[in-house]
Amino acid sequence: MMGKKDILSQAQNITGHGDVTNLQEFWDAGEAVERITEIYNSHTSMIRDAFLNLKNTNLDALPNLEEATYPYLGISITPKNLNIDARVAYGAILEPGVYGTTLTRPDIFKAYYTRQIDLLIKHHDTPVVVGYSDWQIPLPFVDEWDSITFEPEQLWQAPIEFALPNLSLIDDSIVNGTYRPRKNQPLPLALFTAERVDFSLSRLSHYCGTAAKHFQKFILLTNYQRYIDEFIKFSHEQLANSEDYIMFVEPGDHITHNPRFNQTEAEGHKMAHLPQMPGYHLVRADGTGITFINIGVGPSNAKTITDHLAVLRPHCWLMLGHCAGLRRSQLLGDYVLAHAYVREDEVLDQDLPTWIPVPPIAEIQVALQQAVANITGETGMELKSRMRTGTVVSTCNRNWELRSAELMERFRKSRAIALDMESATIAANGFRMRVPYGTLLCVSDKPIHGELKLKGMANNFYRERVRQHLEVGLETIRLLQVEPAFGGPALHSRKLRSFDEPPFR
Repeated sequence: MMGKKDILSQAQNITGHGDVTNLQEFWDAGEAVERITEIYNSHTSMIRDAFLNLKNTNLDALPNLEEATYPYLGISITPKNLNIDARVAYGAILEPGVYGTTLTRPDIFKAYYTRQIDLLIKHHDTPVVVGYSDWQIPLPFVDEWDSITFEPEQLWQAPIEFALPNLSLIDDSIVNGTYRPRKNQPLPLALFTAERVDFSLSRLSHYCGTAAKHFQKFILLTNYQRYIDEFIKFSHEQLANSEDYIMFVEPGDHITHNPRFNQTEAEGHKMAHLPQMPGYHLVRADGTGITFINIGVGPSNAKTITDHLAVLRPHCWLMLGHCAGLRRSQLLGDYVLAHAYVREDEVLDQDLPTWIPVPPIAEIQVALQQAVANITGETGMELKSRMRTGTVVSTCNRNWELRSAELMERFRKSRAIALDMESATIAANGFRMRVPYGTLLCVSDKPIHGELKLKGMANNFYRERVRQHLEVGLETIRLLQVEPAFGGPALHSRKLRSFDEPPFR
C-alpha cells in the first residue's frame, strides 16, 4: 500500500501544476471536511483581507497570495483494497491508482463532501488525504462582493496581485469523458474541479438572482411565469401551515421565514427587475427542499442553466412546461410524460452527440405517473386518456409551425406525440451531467391540426390547468422526498454512469 510520501509525490492537482503540500491523513469523513473547511476559510480570508486593505498596504507587505489555494482531497487505491461491488453506483473506485480533486465552498457542500468521503473510506478501508493544492483561488470567487464598493485603484491592481479565473483551465472534459491525465497525475475524484464549481455558482447567482447557498436538491424548471406565480402562493401557504420548510427565498435574496422557526421579519429586497432566469427556493433545513426556475423559452437557456445547476449535484431536475400536441386525439390540457426524445435542439451536439440515447429514469417516470393519478384522482383508462407517454421532439426553431409540412415525415417516423423547445435539452444534459431528469408537459395547442394558441383560448387554458400541473410537479417531488419506493437520494443510478467514472456522484 502506498504511504503518505508516495501519495505526496504523485498527488498533483488535476491541472498538473505543482505538488500538493501539507497533506494530512484522515480515517474520519467529518474530520477530513473540517480540515477542508479550515484550509478554505483561511485561504479565502487571506485573499479577502489583502484585497480590502489594498489601498492602505504597501505591495511589498502583501502576503504571498500564491499560497492561497483550494483545498485538495486525495486517495490511493491498490489492488488489495479495490473491493469491486456491482451493487454500488457511486462512492467506489474501480481501478487502482491515485485519485484527487480540488474542493470549494464547504459551507454549501459540507454534507455532500462528508457523504462522498465517508463512502470511499468505508468501501475501500483506506484513508483519504487533505492538503493544499497549487490551484490559486481566484479573487472573484472568494466571496459575494455585491455589498462592497470598489475603488478604481483596487480594480486596477487586482489583475497584478491577485489570481483571476483562468478559462483555459475551466472546462467539462471530465464530465464529457474526454479528460486524460498525464503521467503521474492523479485520476479525477469528482466530475468538477473547484474552479469549475465556483464559476457555475457565480453564474447561478447572476442568472437566477439568488445566492448559490439557497438552491435546493429538488429542482423544477418551467418556461412560463404563471407557474412561478402559483409556486409563490404555494410557498407562502407552506410557511403559514407547515413545518416542512423553514423559509422562502425570492430573487434579490428576499427571504420570508417560517414563523415557527424564526420570528424575523422578511429580509432583503425583491428585485425591481427580474433576472434572466429568476429562481425561487422553498428551503428545507437539510437542503432537500424545492428550487423552481423560470428558464424562459429555448434550448440555449435550458443548457445554460443546467450546465451550472449540475455542480450542485441535485437529486433531480424536472421540466414542467407547455408543448404542442401532435396527435389528433389529444385535447388541450392533456399531459405528456416524455419517455424518449428527438433532439433537434442542437445546443448539446458537440458535448453529447445525437447518436447517444437518453434513457428514461424509471423511478422518476413512476413518480410522475403516480403524481398525476394522485392529483387528478384518475386511474386506469381514465388516466391513460388524460396522460400519454411517448416521444417528445425538442426544436431550436420557435417558428417550427412554418415548416410543419416538411416535418410531418419526421414526426411520423419518430412516433412523436408532442413538441417543445427545452425538454430534450434538459434530459440530455441530465444524462451528460449524471443528474436524474424527467419531463411532464401540458398540451397548450395543436398547430398541425389547426388548433392554434389564440389569446382567449390561452387565458382559459392557463387558468384551468396551470395550478393542477404545478400540483402534479410538487406531488412528484413529495413522492421522491419521502417514499423509498421512488428512489429518493439514491436516484443516481448506474445507467447515468460510465465504466470509468470518478467516484463522487
